[in-house]
Amino acid sequence: MAEAPIARRSDRCDERPAEQPLPQSLSQRLLRGLLRRLPLIGTVAGLGLGGWLVATNDLAAIGAAFGRIGAGGLAAIVGVRAVIVLLCGLAWARVLAGIPPSGRPQTASGAPVERPIKSPLGSSAEPSIETGAFVILRFVREGVNVLLPVASVGGEVVGGRLLTFWGVAGSLAAASLLADMLIQVATQVAFTGLGAGLLWRLPGEAAASLARWTTEAAAVSVVAVAAFFALQTLGAARGLERRLAGLGRRFLRSAAPGGTDAEAGAAGLLSVQEALDMVWARGRRGRIAQSVALHALAWGLGAAEIWIVLACIGVEVSLTEVLVLESLSQAIKSAAFAVPSGLGVQEGGFVVVGALFGLDAGTAIALSLAKRVPDVALGLPSLIVWQTLEAKRAQVLPPR
Repeated sequence: MAEAPIARRSDRCDERPAEQPLPQSLSQRLLRGLLRRLPLIGTVAGLGLGGWLVATNDLAAIGAAFGRIGAGGLAAIVGVRAVIVLLCGLAWARVLAGIPPSGRPQTASGAPVERPIKSPLGSSAEPSIETGAFVILRFVREGVNVLLPVASVGGEVVGGRLLTFWGVAGSLAAASLLADMLIQVATQVAFTGLGAGLLWRLPGEAAASLARWTTEAAAVSVVAVAAFFALQTLGAARGLERRLAGLGRRFLRSAAPGGTDAEAGAAGLLSVQEALDMVWARGRRGRIAQSVALHALAWGLGAAEIWIVLACIGVEVSLTEVLVLESLSQAIKSAAFAVPSGLGVQEGGFVVVGALFGLDAGTAIALSLAKRVPDVALGLPSLIVWQTLEAKRAQVLPPR
């Protein structure tokens, strides 16, 4: 009997170290701090690169080229950009077309199961997601990505949160964004491949070298896109998601006053992987194909901005040249995703690629600056819309 207390003390001593959190190593703390400050670092680096490009070139030539574009030319490219964002919003809407906002179970073919569901609007059927919501939120996504010092996925986080204001389940909103981003990147890789193919046809060692680099980068991107697609469609993320869900249930059980009820509610939520299974269901291939076509059209339409600007400046370019300029400049900008809005990187890309077609640095920089006008003209109102939605959330359909 004298040994029992000793054993209990020993057990408690054995348990105590296990309850203490493992200390983070110095490298882990440094990595976390670096990731947290990555957008700021990218902003500073981009501004430095952009300032250096402007300072090392003829400011008068840049100003003269930009001045020749005129108000009419700038208004035209703002209109083209608005159409591009509109197409991207419609493509995002096709990703969730036909899926109930709450993510209720569906048949194996992807068609939603018809169930009478009580709606906040008083209807017995669950309301469909408004296409206009996706268009509005797509403008918000663009505004956040191009005007705020965040990485290029900051707008997607904001867009997913705002989509829940229309009654879309959080996991379904996240799944729609993952699928939309995958389709957008895949179509951009295809557009970059088109630019590389056209670049191979140009004479000169500089063009051949750039075409070789672009082809290699596109090949790596194809592998990355295929892996991302497999992760979404083959359920490779189920194990990780189950672990995260377990941590969430444990947190709810310890933090919520009615721990058991909270845990039961969390367990009943639709998982992101289940939502992805709905999005990529076999019966929805037609809608996914429509989304792919809309994104591809949006990438191609971006070349119209370049044609309008150069035509206003007085530079004659062919369809091949504007396609190469747009595809490669967008690829370079996307590669520098950590730099908000590709500050400085976009300008440098136009200088490098434009030199292949005889564009002087001043004209190339003026072209890049003109393409930033729609960022501001459309981005500022989009940020105002974002803040208005946040302030008036009670007037929007609440999330389920």
